Amino acid sequence: MAAIKAYAATKAKGPLAPFEYEPGPLGSEQVEINVSHCGVCHSDLSMLDSEWGPTNYPLVPGHEVVGTVGAVGSNVKTLKVGQRVGLGWFSGSCMHCKQCMSGDHNLCPTAEQTIWGRHGGFADRVRCKEEWATPLPDGLDPATAGPLFCGGVTVFNPIVQFDVRPTHKVGVIGIGGLGHLALQFLNKWGCDVTAFSSSAGKADEAKKLGAHHVVNSRDDAAMAKLAGQFDFILVTVNVPLNWPAYINALAPKGRLHLVGAVGEPIPIAAFPMIMAQRSLSGSPLGSPVTTATMLDFCTRHKIAPVTEFYPMSKVNDAIEHLRAGKARYRIVLTNDAAA
Repeated sequence: MAAIKAYAATKAKGPLAPFEYEPGPLGSEQVEINVSHCGVCHSDLSMLDSEWGPTNYPLVPGHEVVGTVGAVGSNVKTLKVGQRVGLGWFSGSCMHCKQCMSGDHNLCPTAEQTIWGRHGGFADRVRCKEEWATPLPDGLDPATAGPLFCGGVTVFNPIVQFDVRPTHKVGVIGIGGLGHLALQFLNKWGCDVTAFSSSAGKADEAKKLGAHHVVNSRDDAAMAKLAGQFDFILVTVNVPLNWPAYINALAPKGRLHLVGAVGEPIPIAAFPMIMAQRSLSGSPLGSPVTTATMLDFCTRHKIAPVTEFYPMSKVNDAIEHLRAGKARYRIVLTNDAAA
């Protein structure tokens, strides 16, 4: 196999530079994907900056991959060379533990992660186990689909897992890379959708994306008026919030669900949870089947990330754009290696 050409960082918060590595023989259950596009996720930034524990360098980020299958292992049965697929945060699972056998591959205790301890999709090629290369429906634009494989399934999975219903009143905290997709999903799911945002300038756009109502999360009086209303509130941000206000906004049996990696402990009083039978929960991405279901849902309802494009050779510009908080709302790198 020829060397894989990629972009890698060699230290925390350092720039990415051209990097090559030998992938070795293709595993019997692996596929190799020729990368055409790769989203840039805030998780890539967290890994680059070693925020989640010591990162192993050199690091090739990238876990929102879209491309075509370039090679398949000898035991691969469901994918063919030339087929267009996507790859997200997970790149392998054991396929025999209780979680995998129950369809919860994303909860596999030995799951392989695309950019943790291995090289990801800021490259011309990337590898994964067969089960995590998800075929892309014909109706989805491959140029914009990459962020669905991380940001998309991250917010879609809890809708399925926790039986969010069209009759529910739901809220989305944060109108960014995750939140702008959650608004679209929940609107098409049939819910009454409220966007919580600290940025007044995002109100009109939030409504265009699917919010029926927009609430300024810094307005204590407005928040107090929402007491007991929400069946489900999705937290897509990674910063501390006014947790008592959101717990108070939950209806009896309501759920506050985390997909944003909030770094600090969350202080929750017991009695507001107990007396109204409320729940606090979290989830990581989704299984291969949930990912495929999400893609079909996006195709049916014409849901797509709002994207900005950079050539992969300008990856450092893209990273700085994200780091500055200017991305609206997802960044996608286009592989220009052949240019």
